[in-house]
Amino acid sequence: MSRKRSRAAIVGAAAASVVAGVALVPNWTAGAAVVDDPTVDPATKATFQRLADAVFTDRTQALVDDAKGGDTARHPRTSGFSGRVKLSGTQSHQESSALSQLRGRKSRLAQLGEKYSAAATSVTLDATQVKGRRATVDVTENTTLTYEKVKGTEPRTTGFQAHHELTFKADRQGDWQLTGIRDTDDGYLAVNQVAKPAVAAPATADSGPPEATRSSTSWPAPSKPKKLTGGTYDYRAMAAYAAKYWNNYNPAYPNYNGQGAGGDCTNFVSQTLKAGGWKHVPGYTSDYHKWFGTADIQSDSFVGVNEFSWFALSSQRVTSLANVYQLDVGDVLQMDFNKDGSKDHSMIVTYRSPQGVPYVTYHSTNTYNRSVASIIASYPTAAYYAYRT
Repeated sequence: MSRKRSRAAIVGAAAASVVAGVALVPNWTAGAAVVDDPTVDPATKATFQRLADAVFTDRTQALVDDAKGGDTARHPRTSGFSGRVKLSGTQSHQESSALSQLRGRKSRLAQLGEKYSAAATSVTLDATQVKGRRATVDVTENTTLTYEKVKGTEPRTTGFQAHHELTFKADRQGDWQLTGIRDTDDGYLAVNQVAKPAVAAPATADSGPPEATRSSTSWPAPSKPKKLTGGTYDYRAMAAYAAKYWNNYNPAYPNYNGQGAGGDCTNFVSQTLKAGGWKHVPGYTSDYHKWFGTADIQSDSFVGVNEFSWFALSSQRVTSLANVYQLDVGDVLQMDFNKDGSKDHSMIVTYRSPQGVPYVTYHSTNTYNRSVASIIASYPTAAYYAYRT
C-alpha cells in the first residue's frame, strides 16, 4: 500500500472490510492528521545533528566525576530535547540503559584511581539519506575527556574520534524519531561506547604459531623497568608517530578502518613500531615469520592481530609481560574480548605515568592517550596480552 494513499481511500477500505465482517483497525487514532512522506530540509538536518550531539554528550558526561560534571551529568540533554526530531520511546530506554552502564564504568574506573573532571563532545553531520519516512544519518563524533588527577607529566586529556550511523523514522504527523544508533568503526573501544565489541574469527596456521602468555590486570604490578633511550629502538619516535597519526592517517599506508576485516588497529601499531626502528622481514605475505608493510603490500603479520603476535614472539622482537601495568612506551597491548583464544585488538603504549599507569593510543576507534585502567574498567572480563618491545 502506498504511504501517500488518501485518508478517504483508507476510510473506504475500512468500511468495506466491516461489511465483509473483518474489522480493519488503523494504527492511529481516528481523526489524527497523516502527512505525506516528509522532506528533510537543512533545518531538519541541523536538528538531526543537534540530537546526535546531545546523545553522545550525555554518554560522555556520564563518565565525568559527579562533583564536577554539573547539571548535564545528572540531567541528560536528551531528556529536554524537543521539536520535530526526538528519541523514540525504545531508543530513550536504550539510552537510559547506556548511561547506567557508563556510570558503572565510571565507578570501576574510580576504584582504579582514575577520574575525569570535564568532557567536551562535538558531532558533525557527514551524510543524510532519506527513503520515504526513514532517514539514515552518518555522523562523526569528536570527544575529549580531561583527567582529574594530573600530578606531573601525565597527559591532561584523552581524546577519540568515532563514526556512527543514526536511523530516524517519521511518525504520522511527520515528526522524526531517532530509532537506532550503530557504531561504524571496526571495533568498539571508544571511552563512551557501550556496544559489545566485535570479535575476530579464530585464526589458524599450518606450522603451529607460538602462544602468547595472558597478562594479569591486578594493581599494583611488580616493577619491570624499561630503558627508553640508547637501545635498538627509538621509543620516543614511536610515541611521536602515534601522536601524529592517531587521527590523521598516514597516506603512505592503506587504511583498513571500516573494511570489515578487523579494522586498522594492528596496521597502525606496525607503522608505529616501524617508525621506531623495526625492520622489514620480506617474504610471502601469509608467512607469519615475515613482517613488512608499504603502500602497495602488507604481510598478514603487519595488519593481522594474531599474525602480529605470532611474528613478534617467534622473531623474539617482543617478550610477554606478566602484568599489563608493566607496559611502557613503545610496548604493545592486545585484547581478546570473549576469551576464545583469538585476539581482537592491538594498541601501542605512548606514555607511562610516574604512578605506573600506561596510556595507549590506537585506531578503530581512533583514540589518543587512553589509560590502561580505563580499558580494564570498560572491559573487565576480556583477556589481555602485554608485550615488551
